[in-house]
Amino acid sequence: MASVDVMARGAPRVKMVSVLLAAALMVGGFGVAELLTPRKMMADELPAMDLASKVPESFGVWRVDPSVVPVLPDPTVTEQLESLYSQTLNRTYIRPDGARVMLSIAYGKNQNSASTAAHRPEFCYSAQGFIVNRSVVEQIRVQDHELKVVRLMATAGQRREPITYWVTLGHSASIPGFSRKLAQMKYGLQGWIMDGMLMRISSLTSSLDAADQEAAKSLHEQFINDLALAMPEVDRSRFFGSIKED
Repeated sequence: MASVDVMARGAPRVKMVSVLLAAALMVGGFGVAELLTPRKMMADELPAMDLASKVPESFGVWRVDPSVVPVLPDPTVTEQLESLYSQTLNRTYIRPDGARVMLSIAYGKNQNSASTAAHRPEFCYSAQGFIVNRSVVEQIRVQDHELKVVRLMATAGQRREPITYWVTLGHSASIPGFSRKLAQMKYGLQGWIMDGMLMRISSLTSSLDAADQEAAKSLHEQFINDLALAMPEVDRSRFFGSIKED
């Protein structure tokens, strides 16, 4: 009987110790989370980003063509994008032989969130009624480094639009997926809230033939390299990356 009484008297103490331990772990976990929460905005440490002035309206053989407008999100998606991105830029360029390239850029000061994936062409075009397929990851040469890009084909009726896109974090370039999440975590653990952008290049083609696909790829690569060459080096890495995150 005595042993039962001792156990009964000890039970409240054990319960109290358990409660205190749980509370300590919660407070400690909260403290660690607060300590690891990134607070420094990379955008505040870099030159101010103004897409309209940073991206030239004419360069090399390319000039802005106001007669063709790139695919834009519907009003619902646009409202969401405005809450995620600080700036967007949409232009169509033409060269003397009549070839056109559409450029779309979305820049955001906070790229630590996965919610920025809303503007990925796979989702943006699908929301406009396009069928998006032929997703392929490739590497292209941009000036002095390799740039990993995603290739897509978007179709809607008779409109066939090959797409090339990539994303950036600060001065690094990547594609959506595991490597980007690792980069976000790496910078976050260093206390940084990274800025970055989604770069989308597209054009129109008359058919889905392999020859037309290759021609579109070559067109996109020429445009990308011409644009990169036209930009000052201090700006170039923020659009095309100088550090590859693999």
